[in-house]
Amino acid sequence: MNAILQVILALLAAVGLLALGWMLYGKLVTPVGELGPVYAVLPADGDGARLEQEVKGLLWLRSGALARAIIIIADTGLTPEGRAVAAALMKDATGVVLCPAERLGEYLAQVGAKTIRQTPPGVI
Repeated sequence: MNAILQVILALLAAVGLLALGWMLYGKLVTPVGELGPVYAVLPADGDGARLEQEVKGLLWLRSGALARAIIIIADTGLTPEGRAVAAALMKDATGVVLCPAERLGEYLAQVGAKTIRQTPPGVI
C-alpha cells in the first residue's frame, strides 16, 4: 500500500512540474505586455465554417493572457450565412472586428494612427 502511495505522489509531482514548466515556457514565448497593438487577421470566405473555431481559439488565448490581439475578420467573400456567423462572434466578444479585405490596410492605418497619438512623446 505504501509503494502505491509513493508511485501516485511521484506521478502527481511529475505532472505538477510538467505543468509549471509549460506555463513558464508559455510566458516566455507569448506576446504579452506593452508591445503596442497586435492584430490577428483571419481571412474568411464562404459560409465561415472554420471561423467560429478560429475566433474562439484566439479568444481563449486572450482570456488566459497568452495573447492580447485585436481579432480582425477579413471578409474575402463571406456569404450572408458567413456574415451572420461573424456578427454573432462580434456580439459575443469585445475586440473582434469585421473588415472587408480590400479596406484592411486603411483600417490598420487608421487604428495605428490613433494608437500612436495616445502614446507618450518619445515612446513609439
